[in-house]
Amino acid sequence: MARIIKKIDIYLLRNFLGLFLATFFIAIFILLMQFMWMHVNDLVGKGIGISVLSEFFLYAAASVVPLALPLAILLSSLISFGNLAEKFELTAMKASGISLFRIMRPLIFTVAMLSVGAFFFSNNVLPKSQMKLWALIFSLRQKSPELQIPVGEFYDEISGYHIYVRSKTHKGELLNIMIYDYSAGFENAKVMVADTGRLSASADKRFLMLDLINGESFENLSQKQQRATKTTKNIPYRRETFSHKRIVIDFATDFNRYDESILEDQHVSKNVAQLLHSIDSVHVVSAKRRTEQSADLIANRYFGRENSRGEVIIPTSITPDEKQMFNLDSLRASMDILRQRQIYVIAKERAQNYRTQIEYNAIMLDDAERYIRKHEIELYRKFTLAFACLIFFFIGAPLGAIIRKGGLGAPVVISVILFIIYYIIDNTGYKMAREALWPCWAGMWLSSFILLPVGIFLTYKATTDSPLFNPEAWTMTFKKVQERVKEIFAHNKLFR
Repeated sequence: MARIIKKIDIYLLRNFLGLFLATFFIAIFILLMQFMWMHVNDLVGKGIGISVLSEFFLYAAASVVPLALPLAILLSSLISFGNLAEKFELTAMKASGISLFRIMRPLIFTVAMLSVGAFFFSNNVLPKSQMKLWALIFSLRQKSPELQIPVGEFYDEISGYHIYVRSKTHKGELLNIMIYDYSAGFENAKVMVADTGRLSASADKRFLMLDLINGESFENLSQKQQRATKTTKNIPYRRETFSHKRIVIDFATDFNRYDESILEDQHVSKNVAQLLHSIDSVHVVSAKRRTEQSADLIANRYFGRENSRGEVIIPTSITPDEKQMFNLDSLRASMDILRQRQIYVIAKERAQNYRTQIEYNAIMLDDAERYIRKHEIELYRKFTLAFACLIFFFIGAPLGAIIRKGGLGAPVVISVILFIIYYIIDNTGYKMAREALWPCWAGMWLSSFILLPVGIFLTYKATTDSPLFNPEAWTMTFKKVQERVKEIFAHNKLFR
């Protein structure tokens, strides 16, 4: 019997792992395409090499693993147990005295190992890949676009220049060129036309050199002449004819790496130990700042300190250690109208100053709290990823056994619907935690708190062979409820 069970375990693991690997790479590909679409403007037209693109794909693929892994576990477990139930293999195993938990045991152990691996991946690999990915994205954003001047339309990708080319030769020469030069401002615009032009980059790839052959240039001199003579007389244009003219344009075509060390303090670039250290450090700074602000507000009250009767204690100008008791109403009554107005103006100015100071203090404290929330969210995310893998297995495996459908039809539809629900719930909790509407732990664990009972319910229904998706069973249940309601109404009418 032990040998048979061992063969069953191997059979289940072989089916599950094959489906898991296939669905995992499919999910990676789909999520990677979505990520690429979000950053398509950073890649298209930059003229970057294959090595940079490969590096971008690698880091981007690592960044979508936290979403692809739970989805792959859900889909593979749903298809695996759906195939077993559809081919009546699950029924044969149960008829042999093997319980559903015993059937799921090797897969539970496997998914538990995947969950542990997911935690170590999000703690050790993901922070480094995120730091390198965003450094690469910032580098791509700073790179100038590859110069590919189209034919028959104005090209405006070069700052301060609009270039129009009527045609090109097979060697890349530009024919019938018109250039509007706004680099010195629109008031001092230049217009250049030439029969032929050639583009080349400088040796350090920081400048673009445009050689014009047989052309003319027109320059507006009115602004320069007015500044020189201090008159409003307009001098139309200066015309220049040339056989060769070179224009040097500041246009960095080289790819410069963004300094990764700048991103080391970001929450996405830290592991659990670093996140905890940052949270504790900022908590200490925030508490110290709160204490200092409170002490400053108490030490700089408007008139002094109030006693239990609402009277204000004001230090005398003669002996600061002694304090006199004054009642505000009697003090105001002893003053004339002019003096009272002066005091009201001073009090209003002080109140406005204190309001400004309090708002500034709130901004300083809010920055620290926002920093702490980002780090706490990232800390909880590393644990929720691993726990989501287990939850999705206990949803997918019993659900596949209940619906008895394998293949890529119904399981894919159900998996996508469940994953969308999970994503909406998880994103809602994340936004609640980010905006400080909920505690960070509650927002980040919201999806787990909701989906865990669903997994327990489906597992219970699968172990008891409950016809959860059988329309006849639901019809019978509805009829029983309807008959029970009728009996209750009849009983109430009898005793009226």
